[in-house]
Amino acid sequence: MTAPSSTSSLAPSHGTGNAPAGGGQWTEPPRWAVIAAKATGLTILPSCIWRLAAAFGIPVGFTGENAMAHVTFGSWFSLYMIALCAFSECLGLLTLGLVRPWGEVFPRWFPLIGGRRVPISFAVTLAGLGASVLVFLTVSGALNWNDADKMGDPEAPKGTAGLIMTICYAPLLLWGPLLLAVTAAYVVRRRRRG
Repeated sequence: MTAPSSTSSLAPSHGTGNAPAGGGQWTEPPRWAVIAAKATGLTILPSCIWRLAAAFGIPVGFTGENAMAHVTFGSWFSLYMIALCAFSECLGLLTLGLVRPWGEVFPRWFPLIGGRRVPISFAVTLAGLGASVLVFLTVSGALNWNDADKMGDPEAPKGTAGLIMTICYAPLLLWGPLLLAVTAAYVVRRRRRG
């Protein structure tokens, strides 16, 4: 039995196989980059589950007049939390484009640009900016987690509820660094091929 090839033709594809539409060669990314790209979506999942529980009216530990203490399913605030979960997961899953053929050639169904190569600078600029913003937001959020207007608020979750919330949000600290690492692997792989 022979080992699978690390390259395949970028011949036209109609949604099957790993080869995207366009010309050139597809080079498999390093295994660690594929794992990191998949892990990116998983870093977002715990906080989304926590937010969805709150959005569906499950008490998550907030008390008093805090808006989170009185969430009812169907309210604007609950719909906002559901939309935030969907949006953040979609952003996280876009990281897969850095390790899949569709991250090198725009899918054919994209108007005007379908089938064209994704410029390295376009993908790297978006991913790099996104990763930088994520690192800034998550690190500043972690450093200020216990501030008076956050978990230090008397109406914020305490005890087990506070621990659960913290555990659910902690994986977000990995999102930015994982995206940066996968972006670096994308740049190296694409530049090696020219």
